[in-house]
Amino acid sequence: MTTLTEAGAPGPAAASVPLLRSTVRHSGPRCTALALVAVAAAGANLLLPVALGRALDLLLAGDPGGSRWVLWCTALILAVAVLDAVETVLGGTTNARATAWLRHRLLRHVLAVGPRAVGRFGPGDLVARLVGIAAQAGTAPATVAALLAAVAGPLGAVVALGLINLWLAVVFLVGAPLLALVLRTLARDTSECVTRYQRAQGRIAGGLAEAVAGSRTIAAAGTADRTVARVLRPLPELSREGHRMWRVQGRAAARAAAVAPLLQLAVVATAGVLLTQRHVSVGELLAASRYAVLAAGIGVLVGQLSGLIRARAATERLDEMETEPPTTYGDRLLPPSGQGRPELRRPSRRGRSELDGPCGPGRLEPDGFSEHGRLELDAPSGQGRLELCSVTVRRGGRAVLDGVDLVVPAGTTLAVVGRSGAGKSLLAAVAGRLTDPDEGEVRLDGVPLPELDRRELRRAIVHAFERPALLGDSIEDTIAFGVPRPAPARVREAARAAHADTFVRLLPDGYATPCADAPLSGGEVQRLGLARAFARDSRLLVLDDALSSLDTVTEHHITDALLRPTIGGSRLIIAHRAATAARADTVVWLDGGRVRAVGSHAELWRVAGYQELFGAGGDAGAEVGACASADTGGASDRRREPESSAPASADAGNQPDRRREAEGSTRAGTGMGGAEVVARDDTASQGPSGGGGR
Repeated sequence: MTTLTEAGAPGPAAASVPLLRSTVRHSGPRCTALALVAVAAAGANLLLPVALGRALDLLLAGDPGGSRWVLWCTALILAVAVLDAVETVLGGTTNARATAWLRHRLLRHVLAVGPRAVGRFGPGDLVARLVGIAAQAGTAPATVAALLAAVAGPLGAVVALGLINLWLAVVFLVGAPLLALVLRTLARDTSECVTRYQRAQGRIAGGLAEAVAGSRTIAAAGTADRTVARVLRPLPELSREGHRMWRVQGRAAARAAAVAPLLQLAVVATAGVLLTQRHVSVGELLAASRYAVLAAGIGVLVGQLSGLIRARAATERLDEMETEPPTTYGDRLLPPSGQGRPELRRPSRRGRSELDGPCGPGRLEPDGFSEHGRLELDAPSGQGRLELCSVTVRRGGRAVLDGVDLVVPAGTTLAVVGRSGAGKSLLAAVAGRLTDPDEGEVRLDGVPLPELDRRELRRAIVHAFERPALLGDSIEDTIAFGVPRPAPARVREAARAAHADTFVRLLPDGYATPCADAPLSGGEVQRLGLARAFARDSRLLVLDDALSSLDTVTEHHITDALLRPTIGGSRLIIAHRAATAARADTVVWLDGGRVRAVGSHAELWRVAGYQELFGAGGDAGAEVGACASADTGGASDRRREPESSAPASADAGNQPDRRREAEGSTRAGTGMGGAEVVARDDTASQGPSGGGGR
């Protein structure tokens, strides 16, 4: 299988290259230009002392050529000023471009990783890394170029001292190890405290993001003061590491200030002795004193080295993000409608049947067989056949979904119910490949999801969420958000289906209203998310609690539109209301990450504990169950003809004798409804168990 990542996202090979080196390499042309300008400025600074010395000697000797050397000195001073200005501008633009490139690369990588990135780092820490820490890492190319010039200056000054007189260079080099020790200590101590400082920044950013997201809860609970204290809890550590960082740099500067003047005095004193011995001239003494200052210019080195250490620590923090591998995709396409693989059933000796399907042998009730028990072939699969084969997902070392086997025929609606923490939302994420299972396989129309082309997968599966994000410049852009972009007429048709058209037209600019200027309720936002899902032709529509904020009447109308026979593909709905579950072809009851029972809502209503999922009991529960039975029958009649090409088990609910058989098996935890499902009652004897996802 050819593995492809999201468009533009770095793959594993790219992520293995250290980010610091990649950033410098990306800014190679600008970094080279900046280094040349910085080295040219350092060269002009190195030429200036010798030019001043030569001019002084000629002027003292009364040579007319001294005036020409004064002009050369003036030109060098102007050149240094111009080069410094160019270096400043070029350094700023290099930093900005490198930072933009880093943010682009990392944002693409985070989106390619998907929800796993948010789960590992948290939204606040991700924002801190993409904004503040990326800006620090973006200074790396300019800092590297400036550091080269900062090193070239002292080295060139030492060489110049040797050219004036070898003893001057020897005297300076005797004290050079002290300067090297200062720089080494600076690099070690600064790296440690910068890393801790950035980690404390990330914790504060994470707490701040949580507080902003939960601002209404904080206001309602009156816990603003405690929240501020909690968010700013890492502040003392941040302050401590910040002060420590400045103390480290201060000590390095102080030591340099103590060592550098001593070296300068030693060089000047030696030059004075050589002057008395007529081994150097007055001009050379002046040049030597200037070169001694340049050679001992550790202050510049301290600043540049500190900047490089901060950039390196920042890139290490960003490197952690790239260690999370991006989601890989294949290059396969889905088969055309009606060309799915058929399945062979054969009767079993025990009066039951075995399914030799994609998920391997499994147990089924005899609803899928002919009256005489002969071999049958299912009709070819339509669009949207979903298969979950022994799917297990672990979080924190615990199985949140444990060995789930489901086969949902094309064109059917599956409702997933269960208590909070049973794994419903995680099942929806696995079905749409927003996360991959640790074990098992998920297929759509016979093709494993990881082998599908990225665009093919996202065209085939659409999602609607409980809290949809309004991404787009306007309401119309929000509904049309995605690839491919639907036509404006389709956008309005989808809005009508989601019962959003009425309130959208009442907005100041209708569909052109910016999302930020649209005063929307939670239910209206949810309807826009539904409209975005309805605006696309898909093989599988996944509704993850996408009806929770709607009133009962609106939910009823939207469910009508959702279950209309003209709507193609399959539907997987996370249901919390009995009315929604009642109108699905099949209901899957999750308990502790396992399939506890499968059947129609009316069948499951008779199973102990099922009514409690909807808060029903006693007479009220009986009344809801009766309504559910009526709704289920109506839904089944309404969809019988369009589903005539589905597997035989999908029509079993319309046969009274087999319905009674299914109801009997449902009491044992393995009932069958309108969808073909391989399921086990793995939790019936275990009692209630917790879960790690909705």
